[in-house]
Formats: sequence, structure tokens, C-alpha cells
Amino acid sequence: MPNWPWIERTFNFDFPASKFPDLLERVRGTPVRVEALVKGLSHDVLTRSPGSGWSIQENVGHLIDLGYLALQRVGEILTGKDVLVAADMTNRKTHEANHNARNMADLLTELRSERAQLVSRLEQLDESDWSKSALHPRLHQPMRIVDIAHFDSEHDDYHLARISELKRKFGKVR
Repeated sequence: MPNWPWIERTFNFDFPASKFPDLLERVRGTPVRVEALVKGLSHDVLTRSPGSGWSIQENVGHLIDLGYLALQRVGEILTGKDVLVAADMTNRKTHEANHNARNMADLLTELRSERAQLVSRLEQLDESDWSKSALHPRLHQPMRIVDIAHFDSEHDDYHLARISELKRKFGKVR
């Protein structure tokens, strides 16, 4: 499966804000999907690097590392900021975190906790908030709160696909 780099992806946020509940379920479901993908894999498989790119554990860690971003952006929109905070496109936090030295169970617990915070925040929104927006700094287009849920879900799916590829390539169940 070819790897279409995340940074090269473009997005059309042309769907109605009423799609928010569906997207919220995608955000909510990521930890369960990750857990299902990694279940039974040995530490060696979980931490094996494909040469370029991250191991399975590093992909999971990256989702945790960026967990703050959606929460911060929702807050920025609600407080009336014009431009959203930019992500660190060098992924410094993930590169320095040494996620391969961690226990996968701990990573899964942290991912579940991080996502619970985001889901809780999104559930607190009024329906009128879903269409509020600010400018996304890299995409150079307005991003609504509903679009943040979509963008985050797409980013999750991107890394779930990487994990699936690595599992097929290296995976042997214990």
C-alpha cells in the first residue's frame, strides 16, 4: 500500500456541521481500534522500525503526542481567535519521546485517557458551536469545530493504516 504523506493531503470541509455527531463517534472509537490492531503482538513487532517511518508503538505515541492540538484548537475557536495554533510539523515531541521504550499497555491507557478528555470537551459543545471557525495555518482555509473532528479522525485513520501495514509486514501474534 503506498504511503501518501499526511503533509501532502488536502481537505474540503464542505459537509454540513450536522455531521458532527458521526465524526465524534470516529474520534471516540480510535483507542478501541488501536487496541484491536495491536492485541497479541510481541514487543519486537510493536517496536520494529520499517527503516523509514515509525514503529507501531511510535505511531500510537504520536497520536498521544498530538492529543493536545484538537483541544487547544477548539478552545481557540470558542475564544474567538482568528488563526489556529500550528502543529509542529517536525514532530519533535514524537521523535524525542522514545515510545519504543514504553509498555504498550501504558500507551493504550494514555491514548484512552487523552481521547476521553477530547470527547468530553466535544460533547459539552452546543450545536451552534459546531460551525464556529478560525483559519488553519497550514491549510490556509477556515476550519470549523466540526472540521477539527473530521481532521482528527482522518489523522487517526492515517496512523491506523500505517499500524495495519506494519502489522502485515512484521506481525506475528504471540
